[in-house]
Amino acid sequence: MGRIRILPDAVANQIAAGEVVERPASAVKELLENSLDAGSTHIRVEVESGGRRLLRLIDNGCGMLRDDAMLAFERHATSKLSSVKDLNAIATLGFRGEALPSIASVSRLTLETHAEEEQTGTRIEIAGGKMLKCEEAALGPGTTITVRDLFFNVPARKKFLRSDQTELAHIAQLCTHYSLAHPEKTFELRHDGRELLHVTPVAGLRDRVFQVFGSQVLDELVELDAKEKELRLPPAYDSTDGEPEVRVFLLRGFISRPQIQKMNRNSIFLFVNGRLIRDKLLLHAISSAYHNLMPPACYPFALLFLDCDAEEVDVNVHPSKTEVRFRHSSMVHDFVRDVIREKLVESRPVSNLPLPNSPRPQPAAGLPFSEFTQSLENFQPPPESARFEFNAAPEPAATGAELPQFTVHGSYIAPPQAPSEHHSPQPAPAMPSAPPSRLKVPDTHGDFPVTASYEPSASMDVLTDLRPLGQLHESFIIAAARDGLWIVDQHVAHERILFEKVLKARTAGKVERQQLLIPLVLELSAEQLIDYARIGDELAANGFDTEPFGPRSIAVQAAPAAIGSPVAVEKILFEILEIPEYELRQMSVDDLRRNIAATIACRAAIKINMRLDMRKMEWLLAELAATDYPMACPHGRPIALRYGTRDILRGFHRI
Repeated sequence: MGRIRILPDAVANQIAAGEVVERPASAVKELLENSLDAGSTHIRVEVESGGRRLLRLIDNGCGMLRDDAMLAFERHATSKLSSVKDLNAIATLGFRGEALPSIASVSRLTLETHAEEEQTGTRIEIAGGKMLKCEEAALGPGTTITVRDLFFNVPARKKFLRSDQTELAHIAQLCTHYSLAHPEKTFELRHDGRELLHVTPVAGLRDRVFQVFGSQVLDELVELDAKEKELRLPPAYDSTDGEPEVRVFLLRGFISRPQIQKMNRNSIFLFVNGRLIRDKLLLHAISSAYHNLMPPACYPFALLFLDCDAEEVDVNVHPSKTEVRFRHSSMVHDFVRDVIREKLVESRPVSNLPLPNSPRPQPAAGLPFSEFTQSLENFQPPPESARFEFNAAPEPAATGAELPQFTVHGSYIAPPQAPSEHHSPQPAPAMPSAPPSRLKVPDTHGDFPVTASYEPSASMDVLTDLRPLGQLHESFIIAAARDGLWIVDQHVAHERILFEKVLKARTAGKVERQQLLIPLVLELSAEQLIDYARIGDELAANGFDTEPFGPRSIAVQAAPAAIGSPVAVEKILFEILEIPEYELRQMSVDDLRRNIAATIACRAAIKINMRLDMRKMEWLLAELAATDYPMACPHGRPIALRYGTRDILRGFHRI
């Protein structure tokens, strides 16, 4: 007797269920996508015990005829496909015909459905893949599917489920995602009788983001206006007119400012033609867009919708339909990356100082008020050595020289002009004749109201108006503008300036280099030698003139002009050559170029604990304002923090 046999249908269904139904959220996903395909405008999901005991989905879609309802539980039974050609242009969320039979094979399932074409509805009960009952029922339009005791007949799979809260979190995340993708529909989610999500139809995506996440999250996001890209393909072989085919790609959604940093990818929502996916290509495109704007281990918030012709994307590459493959993947990757980068350059979002929720201290919950006040009385201020030191300007060189005086114009503080042999002090710049808006604040401690000029701004374009006041700890520049007080990290600001200059010089092929008086000989390890052979051309293009010197050494003849000392040259080269092998293999040429530029800029930039005179501070702020990405340094750290005028007034209880 042979060893190969055909599996029974029950075993085949459970194997298919293992691919499609990984956890309760997987079943909800399949049922929810079927409801959307059925044209539902109101979808309600009810869950008990994290989905172990009960999953119920109620919709007002088109419903099913009695014969279709019975046939739907056969494997590969679907109304979405009819031929192999249809696989090349799938426009529906479901198409495999495996969801219902797979779920029914590992649960006790009840289907209640009613189509408008029939006078009565149909109720079907199935347990473990076996049909127990099929009868007529008086039902309203739409479909209700109830799944009880998921994995009751597969204990090995059931014991791998997580806690009820974890499973519920996956279901809630799924419902949230699809509610964002369909702002014109109503979504409800209830767990053990408690409402977790209820969103009603709204006009657009912005309103739905407000419904789901609230105004605080919405204020932190930057909206991507719909961007189109056309791809012209050669004429098809069977084309009679010989005209090229045109494919249109459309990208829209929301992205976060670089200062909003998440520790995982759970806040990245990706949809392709309305389908929720997890795609490595698009995730890499997002990471590339934020490269050198946020730390490598951090992730942004992103809600992106990519729409394209169905022929351009293959959704039939994963049993659960969570992965896709693009026909022109490189073009899609660069399109998504460039749109996000251009928006970040255009918006130049500001990072505000974090503010306390309440201006006055409040007793903690459960703490008696007497203990709370006593804790305030026992508070000890920090020692003098730990307090901040503020340098308003460089100390006068000669004894008896006058200290600089600051001139106040309304709420705008003009800095002093540093006198020199060739420059005489200039008067402070005049304020605009018509400020954008004025805030009248009643002064409870004076005889007249305070009128504060302010210019609410969510863009770093205001950097051009910054006027330095002095230094904090000889590391941070304190500056004033119409919209408030700014703190600028001098090291990372100079790092960003040098980084962009190095990149532009590299792109133009005009890298300045300096010859070393004595060649610098570096001894490398075997791995570093391999990396050196791989990136030697890029090192040369960035200003490093190197050549092999012996079996395990290289000689450095010249280095970029921005690097000041041979010690810095050695540190930079070793830092570049110590990139892990697996990272180097995955790096594109553009990523490698940016990493080298970031390393050079970091070593050559102004350091902390370095005193700057007023001219240097003004030069640094002006150069920073001229950069494309003044929001963050090449390693993702924020460059400037703003304390807005409204926040200052609120802190002093004037508004």
